[in-house]
Amino acid sequence: MTAPARRPAVLLAVLAAALMVLSACTSGEETDAAATATSTSATPTEAPVEPVAWEDCTSQIAPIIAGRPGADRPLTFSCGQIAVPLSYDDPTGPSLSLFAVRAVSGTQAERIGSLVVNPGGPGLSATDAAVQSALTLPDAVLGRFDVVGVDPRGVGLSQPVECISDETKDELTASEPRPTTAAQLDDAFALADDVAAGCAEEYGEGLGAFSTVDSARDLDVVRQAVGDEQLTYLGYSYGTTLGSTYAELFPEDVRAMVLDGAVDPDADREEAAEAQAAGFETAFDAFAANCVALVSGCPVGADPRTFVNDLLTQAGTTPIASSREGETRQATPGLVLAAVRSALYTPAAWPQLAQSLAAAQAGDAAGVLTLADTFTGRGEDGTYTNTIDANLTVSCSDTEESHDADEVRALVAEWNTTYPLFGADAALGLYTCTPWEAPRTPLPDRTAEGAAPILVVGTQGDPVTPLPGAVDMAEDLTSGVLLTWQGSGHTAYPQTQCVTDAVNSYLVDLVAPLDGLTCPA
Repeated sequence: MTAPARRPAVLLAVLAAALMVLSACTSGEETDAAATATSTSATPTEAPVEPVAWEDCTSQIAPIIAGRPGADRPLTFSCGQIAVPLSYDDPTGPSLSLFAVRAVSGTQAERIGSLVVNPGGPGLSATDAAVQSALTLPDAVLGRFDVVGVDPRGVGLSQPVECISDETKDELTASEPRPTTAAQLDDAFALADDVAAGCAEEYGEGLGAFSTVDSARDLDVVRQAVGDEQLTYLGYSYGTTLGSTYAELFPEDVRAMVLDGAVDPDADREEAAEAQAAGFETAFDAFAANCVALVSGCPVGADPRTFVNDLLTQAGTTPIASSREGETRQATPGLVLAAVRSALYTPAAWPQLAQSLAAAQAGDAAGVLTLADTFTGRGEDGTYTNTIDANLTVSCSDTEESHDADEVRALVAEWNTTYPLFGADAALGLYTCTPWEAPRTPLPDRTAEGAAPILVVGTQGDPVTPLPGAVDMAEDLTSGVLLTWQGSGHTAYPQTQCVTDAVNSYLVDLVAPLDGLTCPA
């Protein structure tokens, strides 16, 4: 199955426990999403939108972020619930409850409104992202906006979709990432079939209620609930899909929108999977070149690609044990490659990757498992967030495309050669929605005609959402403005001063940069 498009953050599990009582308080009639709810209409909800009844939760969040960079900022956190219709075809019927977190700086002056953030996935927690953003956003932005994160329907603390057991997730993440035999492929298909059948048994047609179109309509309820006349939005990775869908449905309600690390709106699933496989291969080569150039020497030797291939063979023959206390897992090829993929999201993790791979080759997979778990959302206690469940549910709700087993077998064989580390896994991911049994709501074409300027940010060396996706997004949006960073890693803001200055001016003063501006690495 495909992995989320952005690594999961680390606060959600602790936040969920700390705020259990507040999460249980709801506004409106809740439901377990046992009914179908899909609509592409953008007609307003008939029921009035109630303002968020914020409750201070600083005391719960402060211990979680203590010691982190930015934790000394004078921040106040509030938590609340926002009720949205399960079905927008029945706006006064059963509702879902979305969990929200708001961060406000004590230095805020001349407040503009709320900056709604989404970290991507699909399936990553936006409440977690709001907390993280409060620690990292530039003062120029934090001083003018409340930072608001609302977990989308089915994600995080918003009545999460949960239909894949922790044991099955362990099996998924440890499974062979580069199958070469018919038996290995049969096992992969059977596992995907079992996952789809389990989710269908748990939710039935209710799985269709978790599409991006529905979440985009929820976003307009959020806008009204926080009291903003127009939406100011910062979306990363899949968050660009959610944001651009909102702009298509509600173009006149966009104040400012930053789409960083854009998912290509023009690529079909096969094209997107191949582009990502190629992107990760390029990112690995960049990691390798950086490593061998180190004055202190590269921990994985002069040929990192050969080292990783040999390590994958080693792990396939004898899975590698870990020195981590209480750890019973051993690193399989699937977990080794998940660790590599995890670290390629950001160059800051490259040294950790090199050291972890070298340690694994020497017989200790502790570092590899840590990186892999960061990628998959697995906690130290062996439990997972619902990122994988939500990622699969939303991704399959958004498409009617299907690839049968024979098509995938052919692509696996082809891409295993063309993209030797990441191609087979990318091809296998195309099968995951084939057995999915739920209504589909395909994404609309997105031109957002009538919207204010929308800033699309792309990174030259982004392995997850390669730069052509940002180019296509900016071209498709009638008011799209493209900003390119010649750096590496997934997403750009606020990684470099040039990008930061351009985005800050746009968010605060509504002054978009010149279309096509390029920022150096």
